Amino acid sequence: MIEEIRKELYGLRDEEYAGFQAKLIPTYDKERVIGVRTPMLRKYAKELVKRDDIRDFLTDLPHGFFDENQLHAFVVSEIKDYEKCMEETERFLPYVDNWATCDQMSPKVFKKHKAELIQKIREWISSGRTYTVRFGTGMLMQHFLDEDFDISYPALVAAISSDEYYVNMMKAWYFATALAKQYDEVIPFIEEKKLDTWTHNKAIQKSVESFRISGEKKEYLKSLKVKRA
Repeated sequence: MIEEIRKELYGLRDEEYAGFQAKLIPTYDKERVIGVRTPMLRKYAKELVKRDDIRDFLTDLPHGFFDENQLHAFVVSEIKDYEKCMEETERFLPYVDNWATCDQMSPKVFKKHKAELIQKIREWISSGRTYTVRFGTGMLMQHFLDEDFDISYPALVAAISSDEYYVNMMKAWYFATALAKQYDEVIPFIEEKKLDTWTHNKAIQKSVESFRISGEKKEYLKSLKVKRA
């Protein structure tokens, strides 16, 4: 099955797109980017998830190509059984090695199992692995900023201590989104400077760029930026 999938991916290759995509993922060797466009990968994943032998691909880790990681993320996202989906998510997370694969893995079934999911999110955020932490933060942002919001969740993100750019960028993205959805609850984290300076300022920047935050609030947020020495 592995050879079949790789052959299919090369058949869908767009060399110009491969070059473009490689530039977006500076942590990746460009020779490991085949260049399959995302809509094609999603479509292929929906076909593969129905096959009985898909486990052969899901357990063949680590993958050799970025596009295989992307395909893997999309297959996992299509698994409808929560327990099976979580098993495959946990299996794959230690091998996720770039921001794109991390951010595009979004299992649909998670939204129906939030009580179980929040426990896993806590584990992922405390794992210390760059893209596992980023994934956990992303899932917290996606599933717990609306009716299931709790003030302990932004506190959980604020407590993440990391020198990793891709972790801190997700922290900033989380707080910018949280300000758009739960402004009154979340603004104290900015006012009281509970984030490191870089993340604090980046969260404000992303909030100011958002269409979901009013002009008045944007001006106030600008006033809270921390000037570097």
